[in-house]
Amino acid sequence: MQIGMIGLGRMGANMARRLMAGGHDCVVFDVNADNVAAMVAQGAQGASSMEEMLAQMTPPRAVWMMLPAAITSKVARELAGLMSSGDVIIDGGNSFYRDAIDLAEQLRPLGVDIIDAGTSGGVWGLERGYCLMIGGPAAAVKRLDPIFATLAPGVPPGTQVDAAQGTAPLGYLHCGPTGAGHFVKMVHNGIEYGVMAAYAEGINVLKAANAGAAKQTADAETAPLRDPKYYRFDVDLAAVAEVWRHSSVISSWLLDLTADALKSDPGLATFGGRVSDSGEGRWTLQAAIETGVPVPVLSSALFERFTSQGEADFANKLLSAMRFAFGGHLEKKGASE
Repeated sequence: MQIGMIGLGRMGANMARRLMAGGHDCVVFDVNADNVAAMVAQGAQGASSMEEMLAQMTPPRAVWMMLPAAITSKVARELAGLMSSGDVIIDGGNSFYRDAIDLAEQLRPLGVDIIDAGTSGGVWGLERGYCLMIGGPAAAVKRLDPIFATLAPGVPPGTQVDAAQGTAPLGYLHCGPTGAGHFVKMVHNGIEYGVMAAYAEGINVLKAANAGAAKQTADAETAPLRDPKYYRFDVDLAAVAEVWRHSSVISSWLLDLTADALKSDPGLATFGGRVSDSGEGRWTLQAAIETGVPVPVLSSALFERFTSQGEADFANKLLSAMRFAFGGHLEKKGASE
């Protein structure tokens, strides 16, 4: 099947490679000509513009966009203006689900369908496949089923699949009308924040398990451990993460990646600890607030990311100032002082 791909970053390029490996014809475009040339060398048809890309495709055309959310709607409108009725635009980025709904309404008079395909798999997707959460008109989604099936992980040979479950066991699902795919992916990423935070916090407790063997400070500001003898475990964090991977109830792909990270860099010296958030966590909280659904774990995980970005620095300084003002408590310059 023929498919266009706009955006040849780490995700877009690997998705095009997986599609070509699956026998599909890819026509690719990126603002970076070197990215296009690299894909052409691997068998894709290259284009220097969206107009040229569409000219190389046979109607009805389908173009997959893997772009930053900030520019997705703008580029989609430009692309739709060059398309014909019956063509389809697939947004596989982390766009806000409401933008997909609004975009579909704007493009409806042109006869161009919008499919929002929430895509999870990261840089490993080329090998492992991509989990796809799809929203859009049923007919358009069905027509592109070969594309989704190729990108998705599928099932290992010999595995039995319950046909009543549809495509979900294969790693892709039509979640509903336009916007539904990004909504499901948004919540997926909100959960991801919480799971990551849980691993990080738990392993941090393990890291502190040897606190009883460390030098203790007995002062009013930082009380020593009440019973140091109970905290004298020199835990091998990488080994614990590794053993948890095997038949543990908290095993997961995220834990696999965590174990690998601790194995290669036990002290995580190459990381500064600033954790970015790309929007989906905020949007998940917004939806939860608007629908009245409590999400204390997800909200805590998002706010912890804000803290890592330095957004709590002023509040912490103000706390220190208040403590000094009411009690003369001098600010400690370091944990060991």
